[in-house]
Amino acid sequence: MPASRPLGMYHDSYWIMYVLMLVAFAIFAKGVYDRYKLWKVGAPENFKPDMAGLIRLIKNSFGHARLLREPGPGVAHAVVFWAFAVCAVGTLSIAVTEDLGIPLFQGGYYLILSLAMDLLGLGAVIGIGFAAYRRYVLQPAGLDNKPDDLYTLLLIEAILVTGFLLEGLRMAAIPDPWAAWSPVGAAVAALFSGGSPAGLRSAHQAVWWIHLLFSFGFIAYIPYSKMFHMLSGSANIALAQGNAAQKMKPIDMEDETVEQFGVAELQQFTWKQLLDSDACIRCGRCQDNCPAYQTGKPLSPKKLVQDFKTHLNQKGPLLVKGATAEETSASLVPDVVNEEEVWACTTCAACEHQCPVYVEHVPKIIDLRRNLTMMESAFPHEVKLTFTGMERNGNPWNISRSEAKWMSKELGVASLAEKPEVEYLFFPGCSGVFDERNKKVTTAVVKLLQKAGVSFGVLGSEQTCCGDSARRLGNEYLYQTLAQGNIEALNEYGVKKIITTCPHCFNTLKNEYPQFGGNYEVIHHVTFLAQLVKEGKLQPQKSVDATCTYHDSCYLGRYNDIYQEPRALLASIPGISSKEMEKSHEKSFCCGAGGGRMWLEETIGERINVKRTEQALETGAGMIVSACPFCLTMMEDGTKLKSVDETVKTKDLAEVLWESVQ
Repeated sequence: MPASRPLGMYHDSYWIMYVLMLVAFAIFAKGVYDRYKLWKVGAPENFKPDMAGLIRLIKNSFGHARLLREPGPGVAHAVVFWAFAVCAVGTLSIAVTEDLGIPLFQGGYYLILSLAMDLLGLGAVIGIGFAAYRRYVLQPAGLDNKPDDLYTLLLIEAILVTGFLLEGLRMAAIPDPWAAWSPVGAAVAALFSGGSPAGLRSAHQAVWWIHLLFSFGFIAYIPYSKMFHMLSGSANIALAQGNAAQKMKPIDMEDETVEQFGVAELQQFTWKQLLDSDACIRCGRCQDNCPAYQTGKPLSPKKLVQDFKTHLNQKGPLLVKGATAEETSASLVPDVVNEEEVWACTTCAACEHQCPVYVEHVPKIIDLRRNLTMMESAFPHEVKLTFTGMERNGNPWNISRSEAKWMSKELGVASLAEKPEVEYLFFPGCSGVFDERNKKVTTAVVKLLQKAGVSFGVLGSEQTCCGDSARRLGNEYLYQTLAQGNIEALNEYGVKKIITTCPHCFNTLKNEYPQFGGNYEVIHHVTFLAQLVKEGKLQPQKSVDATCTYHDSCYLGRYNDIYQEPRALLASIPGISSKEMEKSHEKSFCCGAGGGRMWLEETIGERINVKRTEQALETGAGMIVSACPFCLTMMEDGTKLKSVDETVKTKDLAEVLWESVQ
């Protein structure tokens, strides 16, 4: 097996390399420290390293899990990443062998690493070419081009090309019996065949210096360019919540020393939220999947984060230097982003689920809403009626709670006040109790539970909104009032298990109520019904002859990863055939009702529910099935606006199952 190959790069000025290396790393270190100081102007936030963060880092930084959801750019990025990783190992191996005298770069290790460096390096050259072609020729809508993008591509390509030239010149000057293990280098060496040894050595030395300067220049440039995402993105992935939109961080409403609710100025974001801005690589995937942006609203999640970064770069250095409040004062709304952007968000979390570096958009928007709602009372006028209804009657419809007694009167369901010794609390939510259309869904679920012999009760006139819309519209005080009232009632009755029909209730009770001492086993009705069918307690027998398409609710799917149970339930019903929409599962397109948008008018651009209805109609299905009262309402309105409501039916899964079970 070979010893290390003669590198032909040592000369009298070799020591200069180490001086340049120290300079490059000093510039790099200063850049990193400067960015760190900018993050630290944010509010404190404590993080405990956990195994979930490490696994997430391995899967997404090294495994490129999210990047590979788009195969073209994902594969190109992965090849470039691994090429640089392997070449860094190779360079370090050479340094250890030549400078420390440790015989590392030899034998089988030398052969395998040489082959890997050549093949991956060639792949990286092609990958950078593809990235340039995609960015400057194809120009997908999600990408915007800045000078930094071009500089970065050219610099990486220059490092790769000069690296192959260096290898080829070395092999041309010094014949290598193991050339087959360096196929790209051998091909380049063939271009210089016939050259004089002295000329080849001189050319090698010149290219070596060029390659060195490019490489050290790249290291120094990292903190000042988009390449900084190698560090900030990795840190962000490791420190992310994993599903930040799922539960908002509570405000201590009883702390009388708190003077600010939500975020009005830059430094009120946490340092982790400011790190988000540096992690963002402007890939546009959040924007490409944002229902608000895709329907002509002013919100772009990418632009929002980049606007925060621009503001951080402007105001951050002043804050670091201890500038006065007057010198740094700037309201994020409307000085950095406008109100229309803040209120356009449906909190569907499509942005967060597509982001390769786990930028957490939704909590920032909710923090801005909290300031607008609780500090400035600057919220859309329609919201006032919603809040009033929740405050007075415990529901956004502002209907008397006594009306909830219909379930006992018409369906024979006992309230917990009448019969507390039941296994499950059935929590149909405000829509299931007070909305006429969704009362039919509640009826279907109740009849199915009764047929299966499930022991359950309801709250009846004690039914109160879970508070989801209040929290996501920024009214944290109202949310906590509703949540604490519900938790007190549930705990008083000794509730342990809850069945919900609304994914918003499901997410709130399951993931957010524990913040206030409400710990329950919460199950969504489709999951529960699917289990009853599996156990044979419900037996779909009657054929429901229909072709349907299932719409994934954001709060059921992306928020809580419930995708298979609804489809399994549909598959159990005789006569049903299903067609998937192009945007389904985790890429499902929002109905437009989340984040409190259910209660707001939609006056800018195309209606989100109409666009989603159009996507459903493209499948040719005669029935649109959902498992969310908000989605059902929005899709039903969509079919009416498209004038197809007579031919295309909209139903909840429970209604379809009841047709078959009767």
